[in-house]
Amino acid sequence: MFVAVIERRSLSGAAQKLGVSSGQASKLVSRLEEELGVQLLHRTTRSVSPTEAGRAYFERIKGLLEEMDELDSTIRSASGEPRGRLVMSVPITFGTQVLAPLLAEFARAHPLIELDVSFSDRMVNLVEEGFDLALRIGTLRDSSLIARKLCPIRLVTTAASSYLTAFGAPDRPEDVAGHACILDTNFADGASWRFAHGLTVPIRGRLRFSNAEACAAAAAIGLGLVQGPSFVAGERIRSGQLIPVLADHEADPMALWAVYTTGRHLAAKVRVMVDFLVSHFQDSPPWDQGW
Repeated sequence: MFVAVIERRSLSGAAQKLGVSSGQASKLVSRLEEELGVQLLHRTTRSVSPTEAGRAYFERIKGLLEEMDELDSTIRSASGEPRGRLVMSVPITFGTQVLAPLLAEFARAHPLIELDVSFSDRMVNLVEEGFDLALRIGTLRDSSLIARKLCPIRLVTTAASSYLTAFGAPDRPEDVAGHACILDTNFADGASWRFAHGLTVPIRGRLRFSNAEACAAAAAIGLGLVQGPSFVAGERIRSGQLIPVLADHEADPMALWAVYTTGRHLAAKVRVMVDFLVSHFQDSPPWDQGW
């Protein structure tokens, strides 16, 4: 019950999941707190959240329960097929443009795993919000998580041929300061673009979007230069809608990471998902090929 409360972030949600009343759910968690002699939850009239002791207990007990579930599943099924609910958080643009068809393929290959995927650019707290796995692009901040690199994510600078015909192509990174730039606020600091050898160049422009696809769409109709992830630009480059510029000055790539909580054993449902993603991306992801 305690694990369900943390995963659903409410007593009523946990009660509904496990088929009991909210009052019974509250009593069960209170009884657990009494037996342990510590407070596990902060309770208000509107929400519940784990205490520091509650977070630590959740991390350990969830892993133990998953091991028990896997043992039960193995006994029931001679194949030992991974099963259970896998709760994931993935970035919106990458999730919808790249990951969605792969998730469908994974679901078909693993019919005993229930996928619950949140498409969000918010940095979720895996422990407090009950996520098993998250995909993140860029620099990792939380050292308490285990991270596995899935593939590089390149930042490419592009423009439509109509824009380049009208205004010319930049010859050096510093030249972008004199161009109309379309700013992706998810991949820039709001005032500059990154290039090779740690160079940052101030930029200006009237279009600022927190979505790489919106930026690429604006660039494709000639509204300016754009710097964004290659998984968004790749298809437009292959079709001729966008043309790479300053390719020799491309910044060191970022990375796509799979992150999950620490534990003595990695749940089989998480392990098979991570292995599945690694096998599809690796060092040369498909969106970087053919251009």
